[in-house]
Amino acid sequence: MALAGIWLADGMALLIAPRFIIEQAQELLRQSPSILRWELLAIVGGLFLFFAAQDLPYQWLWMVTAGGMISKGTFLSVAPPSWRGPIITWCVGRDDIDYRFCGLSLCALAVLLLHALGWIGHS
Repeated sequence: MALAGIWLADGMALLIAPRFIIEQAQELLRQSPSILRWELLAIVGGLFLFFAAQDLPYQWLWMVTAGGMISKGTFLSVAPPSWRGPIITWCVGRDDIDYRFCGLSLCALAVLLLHALGWIGHS
């Protein structure tokens, strides 16, 4: 449930103010590159989602999403800076519309997860 809330909050922020969010993320990375250690939480969340997916509708969606979370978290937390740098530069250099699509995708994942958990859409 917390994962859906995080996805929904991040998605709404990217839909409403993508440039502001990305500028804040860039500034945070400049001031404290060690913030990428928090990507370990993405790995933990991905593992939790992977094992919880066994009992959820849309099982393959959650397994693929969990795999993406684990892969991204692992790459950003343990890859050498020479590998991470170009990827992060590419990611933060996107147009606002790209971030809005990411935000829309996060909101969709949040709603689907809430539906799969039975919090919305069940009579």
